[in-house]
Amino acid sequence: MRTADAALRWADAWERGWEALDAEPILARYAADAILATDPFRDPYRGRHGVAEYVTRVFGEEEDPRVFMARPIVDGDRAAVSWWSSVREEGSDTTLAGTSVLRFDADGLVAAQWDTWNQLPARRDPPDDFGPFRRDTW
Repeated sequence: MRTADAALRWADAWERGWEALDAEPILARYAADAILATDPFRDPYRGRHGVAEYVTRVFGEEEDPRVFMARPIVDGDRAAVSWWSSVREEGSDTTLAGTSVLRFDADGLVAAQWDTWNQLPARRDPPDDFGPFRRDTW
């Protein structure tokens, strides 16, 4: 599978899955032995079961997410996707803005993911020039 197609499928699965707080479409985009690093200073989650552990835990802390995924930037078997989400997390409004750097296997599944992000203690939509986001331009 072309990396660009795999990255678009990953972005779509995360946008729709996160907004529905449904881990299943997201988990389908990861290889069985995937590595997910959600923070450079935390131990990574390993395997699809590790990804499931992470996604299920964070979705259990969130409600009413609004998610935006930017068009992926692709190079070889890797892609970078910027994302933005405003949610209610453990009873408080918050906005998360970050980028996921992804490496895909030959089947178009995520083999490795490294995230970096920032958090604001308020709900805020992304600025107009942050995207282009899928909802507006894809």
